[in-house]
Amino acid sequence: MTYPVVQEVHKFEVGNSFITKLNLSISNGLPNSTPLSSLKTDEDDMVKGIVQMLQGFPSYLFYWDEELLCFHAKQGIYASHLSQTTLKRLLNPFLLASTCLKRVEIFIEKVEYIGQRYPTLCAFANSVNSWLKRLRDSALKEEELLFKPDNGKTTTLLGLINSLSSLCAGAEHLCQIVYEAVPGVFFYSDTTTINMLSSEVVVHILNHLFSKLSDVCLVQGGEGDLYQMLLFLFVGTLLPYLRGLDSWLYDGILDDPFEEMFFYGNSSVSIDQPSFWETSYLLRSKPRSAISQVGSALSDTTCPQFLATMSKAIMSAGKSLQLVHHARDENFVTSCISKTGIPCDSQDKKSKSARAMGILTLTEVFLISLVGLSNDRDHIFENLVKYSNDNPSIKMDNKEGNNKAWLNFLSDAIEGRNKNCSVGSGLDSFIACNPAVTVCGEMLQKNKVSWGELNISGSFHLPPLNDNILRKAVFGGTHLVDIGSIEGTDYRFGFPFGEIERHNIEDDKRAVESLCPFPTILPSFPEDKPLSEILPFQKDSTLSSRVLKFIQSMKLKESLDPAIIIQECLSLYIKRQVDHVGKSILHKLMGEWRLMDELFILRSIFLLGSGDLLQQFLVVIFNKLDKGYSWDDDFELNSILQESIRNSADRTLLSAPDSLAVSVSKEDVTAEIKKESTQPNFGSHNLGIDSLDKLCFSYKVSWPLDLIANVEALKKYNQVMGFLLKVKRAKFLLDKTRKWRWKDRSSPQNYKKHLLIEQKLLHFVDSFHQYVMERVYHSAWTELCSGMELAGSLDEVIEVHETYLSSIQRQCFVSSDKLWALIASRVKTILGLALEFYNLKQSLRTGGTSAAIKARCEAEINRIEKQFDDCVAFLLRILSFKLNVGHFPHLADLVTRINHNYFYMSDSGNLLTVPRFQSSGNFGKAPAFRPSPA
Repeated sequence: MTYPVVQEVHKFEVGNSFITKLNLSISNGLPNSTPLSSLKTDEDDMVKGIVQMLQGFPSYLFYWDEELLCFHAKQGIYASHLSQTTLKRLLNPFLLASTCLKRVEIFIEKVEYIGQRYPTLCAFANSVNSWLKRLRDSALKEEELLFKPDNGKTTTLLGLINSLSSLCAGAEHLCQIVYEAVPGVFFYSDTTTINMLSSEVVVHILNHLFSKLSDVCLVQGGEGDLYQMLLFLFVGTLLPYLRGLDSWLYDGILDDPFEEMFFYGNSSVSIDQPSFWETSYLLRSKPRSAISQVGSALSDTTCPQFLATMSKAIMSAGKSLQLVHHARDENFVTSCISKTGIPCDSQDKKSKSARAMGILTLTEVFLISLVGLSNDRDHIFENLVKYSNDNPSIKMDNKEGNNKAWLNFLSDAIEGRNKNCSVGSGLDSFIACNPAVTVCGEMLQKNKVSWGELNISGSFHLPPLNDNILRKAVFGGTHLVDIGSIEGTDYRFGFPFGEIERHNIEDDKRAVESLCPFPTILPSFPEDKPLSEILPFQKDSTLSSRVLKFIQSMKLKESLDPAIIIQECLSLYIKRQVDHVGKSILHKLMGEWRLMDELFILRSIFLLGSGDLLQQFLVVIFNKLDKGYSWDDDFELNSILQESIRNSADRTLLSAPDSLAVSVSKEDVTAEIKKESTQPNFGSHNLGIDSLDKLCFSYKVSWPLDLIANVEALKKYNQVMGFLLKVKRAKFLLDKTRKWRWKDRSSPQNYKKHLLIEQKLLHFVDSFHQYVMERVYHSAWTELCSGMELAGSLDEVIEVHETYLSSIQRQCFVSSDKLWALIASRVKTILGLALEFYNLKQSLRTGGTSAAIKARCEAEINRIEKQFDDCVAFLLRILSFKLNVGHFPHLADLVTRINHNYFYMSDSGNLLTVPRFQSSGNFGKAPAFRPSPA
């Protein structure tokens, strides 16, 4: 099998002279002359040269071409018992494999130069390097067999092909994976010009390895070393990304200095700002020049495809942890300072354990689960949850015969972590400045009597030695040196310093001894052993090294779909941690932060749920509008509002009265006054029904509840409140009209007609007001409480609250959809008719004595009646439409209330003739009802 990256580069060197070309054209590529005897080569030498070439070392028979980046055989070499064609066919697989391995080696060297900017690329190169060593170790073992003195076998080229066939196939696959997984800019561009984003590189490598692993698993069934190679490379490459996820999911810290994660932090937004949840951390988008991934779940973001479905939950968990930590730190420091006068942190240690898997990191549980799934065929999620904090039970299970690899790794990880957390007497568990002391820690603890001899601080009294004269004596050719002529040292003449200098040197000696104890000690350990296995257990290092080594050498019992690996070994633990964080944030929201109490206050204010919290304020505003007084002074409005709150029985709802404020746009009020001044008002200064639309209430929501009830949510609350104020005002004016009728004992002309129109308007407004109070105020709140009980994270809480706002917007017909806008226009028209009817009744009551005014008022009342009937008929048709009722059941409830006792519409859905007084002669007759034609 050959690939474009290496094909046609592994061939014999041929001459370019005219004689050579002529010879080849005649002989069709077969030499027809006797080869030179000096180029005759033994097959043993070729075999030795091949195994050396496979290890990356050129020889006199095979050399490396720096221009073409491939291995060539020396021109003209031949074997006496092999034809040139046969020799080429035998050597070509080794030349191809050696070229592949050498190119991989060049790639690794290039990554070592630029890999600091790309941690995931560096991890991929390290994994490739480990597999490269594994392949070349096969060639090294073959070479050792060749040079054994007691080896009586002779290895031929054909035998070498059989013994190294897996190596050649692995070399081709490894080279192909490297060239396909890594973006081409890293191969064909200079290292100084590479400016590709780290997040793009991560997505490109991980997505390719995941897709390739899926293809090999399905097509090939994981046979041979290809599946194992891909699994090893995928796991090794994924580790840096998992460390970043671990820091984010368990600590709430975005530890991503090289910007490899699929999201990034917005430094301009602080945690105490209301926009923190939406804008503090954003998804990282791919630039237009990014390499597109076919089939990627998030094609426009730099998120690996196997994490796409969890990306939102991952971001939410980290932000939730930051909120909890920030609130806890503020409250804890405040309480400590108030009690003791100084900050303290002893009580906070327990609350910092935000890890659902105990002391194990996300990387460690992923690796242990992978070993259990691939080697022992165990789904160990539940067991790992139990064992993560119960190490003795692991030892007990191992003693009972369950000696499984994942149990051994888990036991070593927990024991090493516990031992690493402890501090020995006199020596810390890990000394970063001198790892040799760490490796020899156990030996030093057992031989404390030798500490004085091992530490060179006792020799610090010697002054520095100037050995220039001694160097001249050694290298200058002089055999005899006068001791008295040696300068630069006073060792012969004692210690020349005074008492102060001696004390300073003693202090320096103790400081150096504490910083770097036993600087000359050297441990003994095998060569080529990973450093993580020599030093004591280290987080995300020791276990990773051991598991990767285990995966590289284990015999896979079956090939696993990578989707199953991600689900069983990663997704379950991420979901567990996300749920753990979600419960923590919900416990804070519903308990200490009192979310439902805050939402209840918003409901009482903006949905007019409080009995008299805003009653006095609304009465004053309605009277000002009725009399045409100015009402656009913010200071006066807020004074009236605060007085209304003080006089209210529900004033205890607000923790601070000034948390609720009101403002109005003067431009809009002026425009409304000009608009109304052009219309006849019959002696009334009452402004239109839309005059209160620009009345805006603001409420200071406490942190962090302002993340849920943010500015956009308050705008929606104000929209609903604006509609409810229209209903409230219409009801207020019609109630005043009814009071006038009760006080007026006389029976004016057209009394029954006016009474019928008044009752129609009152019935509609009252029915609509009851619908609002039951459906919007009570039913929607019940649905909100039920949704909050089922929420599992702050994102879900915000979603439930948004659903609640959308629901009350639809039920109050202030949504932006066409259907609701159409219904709202008719409802507003009817409420406006109620306002016009009030103005007409006020005109007739105060100054309507002239016949002209009475006639004009009667004409307007007739228009109001007809327009009201038309609007009601239209509303009933729209509200009772089966499709609308099926999607929105609350419309049926509104129809039932408006069409009380089937006044406007029959049970079958046919509109009835609305009773109407056509003339004064019909006052004593009952109105006729008849079904309208279907």
